[in-house]
Amino acid sequence: MNRRMMMTTAALGLGLAFGGSANAAGMDKVKACFVYVGPVGDGGWTYQHDQGRLALQAEYGDKVDASTYQENVPEGADSARVLTQMALGGCNIIFTTSFGYMDATNEVAAKFPNVMFEHATGFKRDHANVSTYNARFYEGRTVQGTIAGLSTKSNKIGYIGSFPIPEVIMGVNAYYLAAKKVNPDVELSVVWALTWFDPAKEADAAKAMIEQGVDVVAAHTDSTAPLAEAAKTPGVIGFGQASDMTAYKPSPRVSSIIDNWAPYYIERVGAMLDGTYAQSDTWAGIKDGEVEIGEITDGVSAEVKAAAEAVRDAISAGTLHPFTGPINKQDGSVWLTEGQTAPDGDLLGMNFYVEGITAEIPQ
Repeated sequence: MNRRMMMTTAALGLGLAFGGSANAAGMDKVKACFVYVGPVGDGGWTYQHDQGRLALQAEYGDKVDASTYQENVPEGADSARVLTQMALGGCNIIFTTSFGYMDATNEVAAKFPNVMFEHATGFKRDHANVSTYNARFYEGRTVQGTIAGLSTKSNKIGYIGSFPIPEVIMGVNAYYLAAKKVNPDVELSVVWALTWFDPAKEADAAKAMIEQGVDVVAAHTDSTAPLAEAAKTPGVIGFGQASDMTAYKPSPRVSSIIDNWAPYYIERVGAMLDGTYAQSDTWAGIKDGEVEIGEITDGVSAEVKAAAEAVRDAISAGTLHPFTGPINKQDGSVWLTEGQTAPDGDLLGMNFYVEGITAEIPQ
């Protein structure tokens, strides 16, 4: 099962689901545990979650034990066994950092009502001790699309998708719309790697695009392989994904989307310590500091940098919504009218490309 899958409008309820306080009197010490779908050294998704774990430990010192984590945990029955072992091992709160852990998280939570479970990018909160959290990655894609549209020399930009689920389709659309806004001649190529972490497949996807003339590559996968491939061809640029990927600065990595989970982990564990913890569902973005835009380097012009920073700042200020009409769907039907912004439910259930993208979504 994929880390992140389609979320239907009926499954939402963002920011509205709150249970009673789990530990009204607070706790003297919290044992926080983490389950990872990939290796800590992936340089992207899992690496960034682990940076959040380390920040949590540094914040609270002896009041928190955040030393327990398990990496490379397959999604499915194996994750239920790992979660059960962690709950039996004295974990007070368990962060499950991959979409495919959703059912296992709720299954195990039912058996351990006094253990708090936090599920990243999911939507099921079947029990009062299950919370969910997510990030508005599409906001960062809008900044990247601006850079791509203004920087491309060939007018061909690319996007490496992992799985055809709303989070990724949302990213493709945001990237393309932003690029098209600043460069009406831009064309987008989409290659589906059908994996979250497989450096060889990710590199092959980037290579295929570059051979077709793409000179700006965005990736929605977990390794640094697309940037490594971009580095082989002068003039090709790309972006860090999930983490800053600074090893490839100042080019081909000209900016990045950084998933900053540390504030969330610190806040949630802090609530257990002070007795204010309650069930919640959050979807934070640039304004909240959960989605950060990494340094825009001199691998692009000063004008491009200024334009991208203006987009970032407008999103943060709430004066720019990446999905503001008029926007049609790929088939030409109206999605958003002039000035209309996309409801969260539409975004979290997104299963279509916007008009102008010629690729097909795999079934």
